Amino acid sequence: MRYWQGEKSPLASLYRTGEQGRRPGPVNGGFQDMTALSYDDAARHVMANNPLFETMRTQIRGVEYSVFKNTPPHVPALLQISRAAQGDGAAEYLVFGDERWSYDAFCGDVERMAAALRQLGVHKGMPVALAMRNCPELLIAFMAIASVGGVTVFLNAWWTTQELDYALQDSGAKLVLADAQRLGRLAPLQQARGLRLIGVRDGEGKGDLSYGALRRDAPPAPLSGPQIDPEDDLAIMYSSGTTGQPKGVVQTHRGAINAVFTWLMQAAMAPLITPPATDAPPPRPSALVITPLFHVTATHPVFLLSLPAGAKLTLMPKWDATEALRLIKTEKITRFMGVPTQSADLMQAALERGETLPSLDYLGAGGAKRPPAQVDALHRAFPHANIATGWGMTETNANGIGMIGPDYLRRPGSAGRLYPPVQELRFLDDNGRDVPPGEIGEITVKSPCNMRCYLNKPDATRAVLQDGWLRTGDLGFIDSDGFVTIVDRKKNIIIRGGENIACLDVEGALHRHHDVIEACAFSVPHPRLGEVVGAMVQLRPGAAMPDFARFLEDQIAKFKIPEHLWGQATPLLRGATDKLDRIGIRAACLATLPVQPQEQQLKQ
Repeated sequence: MRYWQGEKSPLASLYRTGEQGRRPGPVNGGFQDMTALSYDDAARHVMANNPLFETMRTQIRGVEYSVFKNTPPHVPALLQISRAAQGDGAAEYLVFGDERWSYDAFCGDVERMAAALRQLGVHKGMPVALAMRNCPELLIAFMAIASVGGVTVFLNAWWTTQELDYALQDSGAKLVLADAQRLGRLAPLQQARGLRLIGVRDGEGKGDLSYGALRRDAPPAPLSGPQIDPEDDLAIMYSSGTTGQPKGVVQTHRGAINAVFTWLMQAAMAPLITPPATDAPPPRPSALVITPLFHVTATHPVFLLSLPAGAKLTLMPKWDATEALRLIKTEKITRFMGVPTQSADLMQAALERGETLPSLDYLGAGGAKRPPAQVDALHRAFPHANIATGWGMTETNANGIGMIGPDYLRRPGSAGRLYPPVQELRFLDDNGRDVPPGEIGEITVKSPCNMRCYLNKPDATRAVLQDGWLRTGDLGFIDSDGFVTIVDRKKNIIIRGGENIACLDVEGALHRHHDVIEACAFSVPHPRLGEVVGAMVQLRPGAAMPDFARFLEDQIAKFKIPEHLWGQATPLLRGATDKLDRIGIRAACLATLPVQPQEQQLKQ
């Protein structure tokens, strides 16, 4: 295995002028103008011509996988080899309000914090927890923990004291970096759990130690931590926990690295599939971080990918569509990725102000499926941007399926193609048998990006991870062109008198009404049919509750039309990762229904 640094690195040339839209020609190793390649041909071409994307077979925990051969072995090495792509360290890398870091300055802070953590006794395999809103210190601490071989435990910044207590006990983390609000929630746990708290930002001076003092007193030194193996643990991220306690997803260095280079390969393939119109250099990638950094959508395909992609990051401490609009204009943001609701909020803010945001060339969605009706609306509102979608999980280091541009406009209900080259895909029935193409089955993926396990939950791990294959809980099918359509989560299927109804199908139909901002469908108990469809919608300000029964007649089959509907003008309840809290919404709505005789008997 080899990986490159400096000018010898393929990263140093991947994003340079002229090389994105051309491919090597037969004469003297030069370049020739190119015509468009198919998706599969582009993948084969990139793998054959760029050593960065060569693969090999290797054993991981007794299972054979396809992995990238020449990528850095761990995340700290990724930070080091990305310097060439970041203007040899001089490029502006991180923006947070009025504060700015060059890439070298960011790495210098990582080195200082790594030295401080070593002085505090952080060692290989030791869990260190982060609990704060989006801020630069979270990213710096994440990389510093990784650099000394520690394991970052991402704590949900919205959790209560009780929820924080569960994750700290589960992970075994005793050292916690936190801002003021999180320090307040952690204070009741400190003595009983033996916590050592480091105050960050407005938490400076409120913990046992302060981040600023640690950074100031620790001189920068080259990162020379312990030997880190690709299979060593990198991070623990907790699932949303909508049913029972959240599960700690254990991610490895190899898993994160292979996910990052899968997305980097997509960038290398893109100009081969859609050749650029001119040889003019593309703008420098610049991403707006709008989702919480305790969530894989922000840490992996935004932050970690930004390093080798030579991208600049602008952090938002919390979501605000008007502020996002301003930052996109002032920082010349090219890449926007968040949950679909954030795309809708941005579009509404832009339409109200007559903005089209010409710097945006990528507008993606992750964390939840974007309503199909929103795809064309976004394309019209932001004509310079390629509208994109992606499917991945915390359990897959966010790697998975996606598509962009014309493919997405033609198939707005699809999730896209499986990203090559290290993933494999199957669709299984309830008995674990493969179903034929076109038939619905459980999406099951195998790749080195899959989690190592659920922390301290061997039974839950065995239930979803079998011989390297991860059973995702999502139902879908694949067509003859390789495009995957996700029907719904297995647990989100409503069975009405024997008919299976996907909540996403109902929500997609509701979203086609111009007065609907967002929708959430769920099952409602029924004495004869077992379940019928219910739904809660957020309506545009001033809108009256529409006659949905009439509107939906031509949209979906009659048995799928909600028999119970609730509406409100305020946003629907959301969970820890900003997805709709379907369980909470359903419970609140059902509480307003009269108790049926059968239910009354059960309660007595």
